[in-house]
Amino acid sequence: MMPAPQSKGPRRPLSVRGARPATRLGGNSRVRIAVGRILLIGALLIAGVKLVQVQGIQADELSQQAQKQRTTRQDIPAERGSILDRNGNQLAFSIEVRALYILPQRARKTWDDARAAKPADHPLSYDDHAREMAGFISSTLGPEVNGEKTDEETIYQQLVQDISYEVLVSEAEPAKAAKIVEKYPAEIGSEYRSKRIYPNGELASNVIGAANWRQDEKPPTTQGILGLESAQDNLLAGRMGRRIVDTMSGDDTVVIPNTERELVKPQPGKSLELTIDIDTQYAVQRMVTDYAKKSGAKNASAVVLDSRTGEIVAMANDKTYDPADFGKSSEDQRRNGAVASNFEPGSVNKIVTAAAAVELGLFKPDDVLQVPGSIRVADRVIRDAWTHGTVPMSFTGVFARSSNVGTLQAAQQVGQERYAEMLQKFGLGSRTQSGVPAEESGVVPPLNQWSGSTFGNLPIGQGLSMTLLQMTGMYQAIANDGLRIPPRLIRAEIGEEGARSEKPRPEGVRVVSPETAKTVRDMFRSVTQSDPRDANQNGTGKAAALPGYQIAGKTGTAQQIDPVCKCYSQSQYWITFAGILPADNPRYVVGIMLDAPNGTQFSSSAAPLFHDIAAYLTQRFQVPMSAEQTPFVQLQM
Repeated sequence: MMPAPQSKGPRRPLSVRGARPATRLGGNSRVRIAVGRILLIGALLIAGVKLVQVQGIQADELSQQAQKQRTTRQDIPAERGSILDRNGNQLAFSIEVRALYILPQRARKTWDDARAAKPADHPLSYDDHAREMAGFISSTLGPEVNGEKTDEETIYQQLVQDISYEVLVSEAEPAKAAKIVEKYPAEIGSEYRSKRIYPNGELASNVIGAANWRQDEKPPTTQGILGLESAQDNLLAGRMGRRIVDTMSGDDTVVIPNTERELVKPQPGKSLELTIDIDTQYAVQRMVTDYAKKSGAKNASAVVLDSRTGEIVAMANDKTYDPADFGKSSEDQRRNGAVASNFEPGSVNKIVTAAAAVELGLFKPDDVLQVPGSIRVADRVIRDAWTHGTVPMSFTGVFARSSNVGTLQAAQQVGQERYAEMLQKFGLGSRTQSGVPAEESGVVPPLNQWSGSTFGNLPIGQGLSMTLLQMTGMYQAIANDGLRIPPRLIRAEIGEEGARSEKPRPEGVRVVSPETAKTVRDMFRSVTQSDPRDANQNGTGKAAALPGYQIAGKTGTAQQIDPVCKCYSQSQYWITFAGILPADNPRYVVGIMLDAPNGTQFSSSAAPLFHDIAAYLTQRFQVPMSAEQTPFVQLQM
């Protein structure tokens, strides 16, 4: 039997198909794939090269450019120092405030983007959210902050404006500002600002000056604008700190909220302790203002000096201004007439002749001069204020009665050179270096420019000019036993933690001997002498007398220049007075100037104003009464 043939394996079911044979690739498909691979490789190579360039070669440069676009270096203003009176009372100080701001366009976009991403967390529209913020801000701040409206509707309109930056309020309290920023940190920003406070309003404003926050400065800061605030700005301002903040692209002044990083803390400014006594300043300023009105004066000023130290206890003008709102004041109001006005002092200047004549041993108080009614000096004839023939006057009487002729007789004995030297010793023609801003120097013609009639003008207080502070300083020298102490305004500087550094006292200038100074003081007591029985024995300043105290002083009347004829006016005068309190034990010196008083019973003399100021000083500082009353002196024989 033949063997059966061998089987090749089991047969597949008909339902199962085998794999299709591969289709042959066409030429075009292979080209496309190859090109795609080449492009992909090329792109990766280019990206790799760029990555190497960015991360390696240009890394520092690009990093710096990116930082410049989003960060800004800013100065942090320092706390400004205060200005204090001699007893530590504040005349000017700063408080910290906050400006609240928003970036409305950015805030709206941020809110809308967040709402689109998570609508459940942001159910309100931006406008409704802004209404909610406005309500909270207004309820926290109140309806108004220092004149700025902060009611809900005003705030809401600011929040929804289509602008990049908006200040909501400029001077918010820091605690309230912090509460608002804490609730809305993504929308509301807070910016440091400083507000200058003048607790006494117009008091001593001509001296203190004004400072305010200057947002337009680079960097913004509190800047002194007028007076001492300006003159001492560097010392008061301190040293600024530094910080890094994120700012809006293209505007370095718009800080993105909550991006501040402090780098260097600011160094606070120093405070100034002045020589002024706030109570005396108030009283004198009030009296000067009142007397200017009563006398019809265009301007009026008064200065009170400590006779022993030269310290300025008060410096008052009738016109003042509110330093917190100085923009509304006039130039005349801002001016410190006590140092910025030059005037001819009139007979107050006769003390120079008296001091020189006594110092040189030319005259004694009881010496008698035969004084005619007039005297010729070069081409000028000078007369006394009252008509008289030749009369015998004591040397004391010449000044008590303010005789021009008798004064010129004594001055001629002194001589021009020695007289010019005495003017210089009294500090005339030079600034006092008191520290009071805007001080003028006055004008004293140099000896080599004197004409024949010059020496007929100067001894009676015409032909030269001075400031009220200089004039008061002349009498301080006589009050202080002949030693003139240049006046000063700043007593001490106060640094951090109350460290006090007293300013060195200026060196004194010997004008005359102590004996001469006492003799002149005693002579000038007769200016306030009054004799109801004989008018010839009355001094010109009897209204300055103060019961219980010896007063030495001098009245002055000087013709002003008529702007039309350029000659001396017959109707416009400077009225002056300088006095020493008490004459037997000097404590204070008071100088007064009235500019062109007219039309009232108070227009002819400043002596009544001296009386009022002196009476206040004795009470304020408990000045002991004089041991004895001023002795009566025969003025005219």
